[in-house]
Amino acid sequence: MLIVEFLLILTGSVFLISAVRKNAVRFGLLDVPNERSTHKRRTARGAGIGFYLAVALILPIFHFDLLLKHLPIFVAIMLVFIVGLLDDHRDTSPKTKFVVIILSTLLLSIDHLYIDNLGVFFGANIHLGLWAAIPLTVFAVVGFTNALNLIDGLDGLAGTVSLVILGSFLYVGYQHDDMFMIVLSGSFIAALLGFLYFNWHPASIFMGDSGSLTLGFVIAVLAIRSLEYIPAVSILFIAALPILDTIIVMVRRKMKGRSMFEADRCHTHHIMRHFFHEDTPRTVVAFGVMQIIYSLTALQIDKTVDSSIVILLFIMNVVLMYLFLAAMIKRQKRDC
Repeated sequence: MLIVEFLLILTGSVFLISAVRKNAVRFGLLDVPNERSTHKRRTARGAGIGFYLAVALILPIFHFDLLLKHLPIFVAIMLVFIVGLLDDHRDTSPKTKFVVIILSTLLLSIDHLYIDNLGVFFGANIHLGLWAAIPLTVFAVVGFTNALNLIDGLDGLAGTVSLVILGSFLYVGYQHDDMFMIVLSGSFIAALLGFLYFNWHPASIFMGDSGSLTLGFVIAVLAIRSLEYIPAVSILFIAALPILDTIIVMVRRKMKGRSMFEADRCHTHHIMRHFFHEDTPRTVVAFGVMQIIYSLTALQIDKTVDSSIVILLFIMNVVLMYLFLAAMIKRQKRDC
């Protein structure tokens, strides 16, 4: 039955994204290239409308009981989608997006979905009280939701990386017979496969904030849910590339005395695309392979492992990638 459901979502995603693309001009869903863009012509955006609706319309037919059981979570996802949709139409502000994502994260706590255990550090199991768990959860969800949005800068990149991350959570859900994780991750994998048909280079439509914010939030939800089965530090590797890119870019801007939220062409994908001679497909495949390696590494980490060792490994990854990218920036003579 799951296969039938996922095939219907895939088909619905293709049909609905095609409809959005055809009506992009009519609904004001066009991306106009600027100095930071890698595309040179006006391109439809808002494919997130299509792949989110494919999931939202078909999932209740097969799993209405699951939807009711976790209603606050699905309402939260819908709210993030709506604010992303408004942003695609340029009718919202960054402040509004942050407020809606924060409120949506607070909704998750109604379904007891928050980060309350950080794992084992130096032999001690770190449990958080509710008043510490909820602020940390808000910080983590808002941070990752926007991190995925930041890597949506090349045709197929955010979709490919998200597929790998969602596939990791599908595996965790399958291993532990968690139907919520299986259904949510599998549904968005199916929807994203339909999206990549249109978004692979040269893309005929972009996912827009309706897609990237929704995907980032869904992945954050699955990450928190997975903490029942895997250590919290594993998430740093399962979702490594968006997290690494955000940390490195913000640290670099801070060290240069710039605003950490200033837009530029110094993200990891910009630098690596130049390294691959402006070959977008090769760059995206390289990122996909890197994320697969990170995710497979994360899935080998036992829940009882001392998390301090894993944190150290991740920090080493951050430092090494920062140094590598700094060398590439110098070689490419970029103003970063």
